[in-house]
Amino acid sequence: MTDTDKTIESPCSGRRPRVVISGGGTGGHIFPALSIADALRSRLNADILFVGADNRMEMTRVPDAGYRIIGLPVAGFDRKKPWRNFSVLLKLFKSLRLSRKIIRDFKPDIAIGVGGYASGPTLKAAQRAGIPTLIQEQNSYAGVTNKLLGEKAKRICVAYDGMDRFFPASGIVKTGNPIRKNLLNYSKSTKEARESFGLNPERPTLLVVGGSLGALTLNESLEAGIRKLADKGIQVIWQTGKNFGDRAPVAAKGLKGIVVTPFITDMAAAYKAADLVIGRAGAGSISELQALGKPVILVPSPNVAEDHQTHNARALSDHGAAVLITDAEARERLVDEALSLIADKPRLKAMSEEISKMGITDSDSRIADEVCEILNIRTR
Repeated sequence: MTDTDKTIESPCSGRRPRVVISGGGTGGHIFPALSIADALRSRLNADILFVGADNRMEMTRVPDAGYRIIGLPVAGFDRKKPWRNFSVLLKLFKSLRLSRKIIRDFKPDIAIGVGGYASGPTLKAAQRAGIPTLIQEQNSYAGVTNKLLGEKAKRICVAYDGMDRFFPASGIVKTGNPIRKNLLNYSKSTKEARESFGLNPERPTLLVVGGSLGALTLNESLEAGIRKLADKGIQVIWQTGKNFGDRAPVAAKGLKGIVVTPFITDMAAAYKAADLVIGRAGAGSISELQALGKPVILVPSPNVAEDHQTHNARALSDHGAAVLITDAEARERLVDEALSLIADKPRLKAMSEEISKMGITDSDSRIADEVCEILNIRTR
């Protein structure tokens, strides 16, 4: 049944349901938030307001997608230099005050938190006002803020099993993490995808992705080993991020089959072209790899709260769905492990099968189902 076949029976006083979606800071938070918003707009014609953090990427990405957003002056705590956190606390108190005003003025029927700095103050204000809340917990290890909010949340939508360690079991629903639809709808062949990067369609291809800023460990590992990969006939799509300067082009100078770029505009093509992916272990990236069935070597970032990327990676590696290499080991092991794995086609196939078992491709629709249930809105 399509959305156009459904009729909406809304208890929201004959008006469009009002939804606040809060969070952001990284693409891993923003892309799922926008997917949820699109699903709710399509399903319910919902009136949606985003709440983000001032000067973070959501303040441009969300309006570009056609949604309103209000920014809060909230910032993350500096765990390495705690004396700097006085100003962070002041921003938090101001954000809590502004969040209360946003909830009071907009009068949402539900508030959804997707993680990120702004999510905590917004959902806390909603809960204090008696507004039902839904948390979308992306990681396999819940953060402190979500654990606190989860006690009063109507629903906690998760991507991993065993999350009753952190949240009341009665509120947990496994929905997966929403991913970008263009990744699932990519229709070109592996041959065409490789040719779009100027690569030989017949040669094995490695994709290395470290995020928009780049991952220094991944970049330096590739910098040291790029000639070894090229000598073995491995093609590489190497996304360096914007902070690695000209070091990667210098390292790859004169080598055939090496594509170096600060940013990949067509990630669907990059994934399709790759036999093997190397990347960090952010929840959003892992969900994409699961949905696409891509074998991956995960190098968790050590600079994240609660070391949640390591927990994410282990949730895959413990089931043979990925290879985990620690950040400390990567410079020594990463390139050799990639060479060994990309040459082992049976192992690549087995990893692809295992990671595919974890993939959920309709997460946005599942989360929309939970919103409808909370608001007692029936679709048929």
